[in-house]
Amino acid sequence: MKNKEKIRQLRHALTTGMKKGRDGYIWMMKIIIPISLATSILAWSGLIENAHGVIQPVMNVLNLPAMAALPLIIGVLTGIYGGVASMAVLPFTRDQMTLIAIFLLIAHNLVQEGAIQGKSGLHPIKATIFRLVVATITVMTVGLFLDIPQHAETVFTETSVHTQSFITMMKEWSIITLNLIVKIFFIIMFIMTLLEIMKSFGWINSIIRWMSPLLRAMGLSRKVGILWMTAVMFGLTYGGAVIVEETRNENLTKNELEELHLSIGINHSMIEDPSLFLPLGISPFWLWVPRLLVAVIAVRLLRVWFAVRDRVRQ
Repeated sequence: MKNKEKIRQLRHALTTGMKKGRDGYIWMMKIIIPISLATSILAWSGLIENAHGVIQPVMNVLNLPAMAALPLIIGVLTGIYGGVASMAVLPFTRDQMTLIAIFLLIAHNLVQEGAIQGKSGLHPIKATIFRLVVATITVMTVGLFLDIPQHAETVFTETSVHTQSFITMMKEWSIITLNLIVKIFFIIMFIMTLLEIMKSFGWINSIIRWMSPLLRAMGLSRKVGILWMTAVMFGLTYGGAVIVEETRNENLTKNELEELHLSIGINHSMIEDPSLFLPLGISPFWLWVPRLLVAVIAVRLLRVWFAVRDRVRQ
């Protein structure tokens, strides 16, 4: 009977996971396809290059070309999917895409996710500033290890963007986008199915217990374990309802909440979001490791700040 029950659970998890994967994929495509098309047309038109003089000084801080402003703005305002869609159709080098990906993994969908963090213990403006500052510092630091010249410019060939005919541009957009959405389909279906299996068999709580040493290493209280895991596994948007509800139920101090939100603001959706950049050929190391290290450092620095502040107040 136990084996039959496990088989039933597995079937249910597979069915549910594939359904959620399908629904999530359709939802993503509604964002990715129109944004990638709009980005290609905008790049082809030459409008971005015409605004080069205004945008480039700001992008120089991140050691990126002016055109990087487009995926950054889209990602910051809408989310990872829009940023990926925009990146896929613009002529960036792999190292430039790496820096853009790192920035967006930390600072994306700031309006919606800032509101969620605001409902669960951290002022949305503070949460947004945290993420933008950390994203900027992280990109500037990682840029030192990549082969990107100072004040990098995107080099356009004779056959790129606005020098092409509109039909040629559309053909190239179709090929790039088709390749991207096929890869994303398999990644999303796998991730959502795996998460449903883990939930069905109760493995997530076990993982939290196993990860207690990691929580301590990151400077977080074990009391925030379920919230941290929810954000890491499902993100701030998907896990928002759980995070808000559990925050109300947990007896957490203001300092514990700020430490948690700083950590998950940097380090959430650690499975799905980085995986979306893999089809672009970006190294997994840069997609996962810097965020984890920066989250540890940021929480430790915040604890130092709390200690100094409390000592001054005494």
